[in-house]
Amino acid sequence: MSFDLVIRGTAVLPDGPLEDAWIGITAGKISAIGTGDAPQAAAVHDCGEDLILPGVIDGQTHACSYGGLPGIRSTTRSAIAGGVTTIVDMPYDNPAPLNDTARLADKVSAIEEHAHSHVALYGTIMPGQSTDAIASLIDGGVVAFKISTFESSPTRFPRIGSDQIFDIFHALADTPVPLGVHNEDQEIVRAYIAAARASGQNGIEAHSASRPPAAELAATALFLELGAAAGAHAHIVHLTTARGFQLVDNYLTDGFRATGELCVHYLWFDPDRDGAALGARMKVNPPIRPGQIDALWDEILSGRVAFVSSDHSSWPIDNKLTDSIFDAGAGVPGLETLLPAFWTAAEERGLDAASLTVDMLCERPAKFFGLWPHKGAIRVGADADLAIVSRTAQTWDAQNAHDALQWSPFDGRRFTITVERTYLSGHLAFDGRTVLNKPGDGRYVRRDQSHWFE
Repeated sequence: MSFDLVIRGTAVLPDGPLEDAWIGITAGKISAIGTGDAPQAAAVHDCGEDLILPGVIDGQTHACSYGGLPGIRSTTRSAIAGGVTTIVDMPYDNPAPLNDTARLADKVSAIEEHAHSHVALYGTIMPGQSTDAIASLIDGGVVAFKISTFESSPTRFPRIGSDQIFDIFHALADTPVPLGVHNEDQEIVRAYIAAARASGQNGIEAHSASRPPAAELAATALFLELGAAAGAHAHIVHLTTARGFQLVDNYLTDGFRATGELCVHYLWFDPDRDGAALGARMKVNPPIRPGQIDALWDEILSGRVAFVSSDHSSWPIDNKLTDSIFDAGAGVPGLETLLPAFWTAAEERGLDAASLTVDMLCERPAKFFGLWPHKGAIRVGADADLAIVSRTAQTWDAQNAHDALQWSPFDGRRFTITVERTYLSGHLAFDGRTVLNKPGDGRYVRRDQSHWFE
């Protein structure tokens, strides 16, 4: 037996690390896994003491929120440099969201032209739009839908009313496709922001209080109840408190399809500790809460967190440089820091970082978005999307990022691992310094048959 490529090293499989392993790759697929002496291959890479992971699946990115569809290029270039081989991109593109098959076709064409990594897609429904578009978007391969209970823009990021949310849930009830939500109550948030502005509060310390946990939890509870009543899968795309995950779990325990997602920045930053140094550089919505990191890790270990994502946003730094925190853009870059940040935080807590990373950043999002068993694990028959990491510590320098943004709240933070190589469909895409593959080498990934509640 001969392969196109054999990679040797310690492979982190679904049931744990396998030392002295070899992975045989043929035609972009993993065709064999073994230990000991490796068979013949056209090319061999020995990782030495480095670890071989499945390529990360980042389940929440915003590639096109600022630069439009061409933003896929720099976003996916950054993904590849971070060991992320598939991004799941949100539908809120600039200047208009992905809400019908024409816009889906446009975005797929942009992926074919620009993408360095593979790309799966969320779709959405606009205010007043018929749910008739849902079936055609599912047929077109979208992996999930997303709406918001808070309006950031009437055209690109609108608020969807409860009656329409209920209709969308009914349209999805007989499918495995989840409906995700940006979960903030609009009336509470707008009233609290107005009060903060009136009292002269303008710094990052006012951000969490102006969008209080009650606003997040109220929107979450309403959404979960509507999903339960319709019998559909309700997914909360970012929860910032342990209570949020426990609320989701109550619905799951009652027999309803409910899940909650966590973003890695909620595990790293605290406004009481980091706000003075970072200011608007750590502004995201819903806000990073004070004193929540330990409780959120408890939620991960309890199994109540579906998976962990970056919520990468492609805002330039100028969007953060405002006099008031309320005028600064919300969102942070995160594709190149997702893997090392999560691993480092887990390792510093004495956890099994390798297995936990593969579970939360690879296998779980693959199953959630219908990409399993082709993605999310090192297994025979899976796509040969792989990340090679060393235990070489690094201090993150955002100036060296591959996302064309060159800023990050993680700038200057110490990570305990470094991404040394990324393979996409069996081809070396990143060598530890340079992204080697070309725009268009990534492909559009359609939802397959797997789902969370099988």
